[in-house]
Amino acid sequence: MTSEPTDTSETMPLVDYLAQGGMLTTPENAPPRYRGELLRLMATFVDSELAGAAGFADIINQGPGIKERISAARIVLEKFDHAERVLAVMGEFGADISRYANHHPWAARVERDSDLGAARHGSDMRLAVLHYPLQDWTDAVVMNVLMGHAVVIQLSEFSRLSYQPLGEIFRAILPRERRHKELGIEGLRKILNDKANRPAVETSLAYWRPRVAVSFGSGASSNFEVQKKFGLRRTGNVELAAEWQRQVDVLLDELSLR
Repeated sequence: MTSEPTDTSETMPLVDYLAQGGMLTTPENAPPRYRGELLRLMATFVDSELAGAAGFADIINQGPGIKERISAARIVLEKFDHAERVLAVMGEFGADISRYANHHPWAARVERDSDLGAARHGSDMRLAVLHYPLQDWTDAVVMNVLMGHAVVIQLSEFSRLSYQPLGEIFRAILPRERRHKELGIEGLRKILNDKANRPAVETSLAYWRPRVAVSFGSGASSNFEVQKKFGLRRTGNVELAAEWQRQVDVLLDELSLR
């Protein structure tokens, strides 16, 4: 097929085209429901990157050495860059991006003992886990390791979505997010070199692991079924969460933390 079908195409319905792996390349060919789901997906990603970067920025100067602070600063810089790239695509769909970066309090956090589950909180679209505060350097590293695994799994899923310009951005971002995860693991290994730090690491793991786990969403998600129909998702929340659990278990076994 040489051209993209529209909702009224006589050759192939759009949903069938997308279900067979077809791609859209311009906003003009995207019907309203598709546009809405795509914008929701992009807003969640952008808001999560902005909120994650804002929260991690506050912890940079707690790094135990220059190398650690450089790694943390790199993560913050690249997360802002990732947000900017996807925000540009949102602008092509008519989103007002000129004041987006200042529209929400990205550094705002709830009380540490709050329990939000997977529910949205506040006025932005960040994942619920990014409303919780980081306590200190060790806590931030543990969170980065757990969330880093989750982000890589989610981006691997999104890199195959049916809106080609966005898929290309996610494929470009994915290696950098993998590196963020690796930097977190390196930092965690260094922390664990001092056995006195093990209790603090285990406490942070107990805090962050269930909060990151719920970020994958529920197994009975109507949003997933719609997104799957439009080629925006392929793998269900339960399967993605199970892969995350498996990868985390492997790492924690290796570090003797289970």
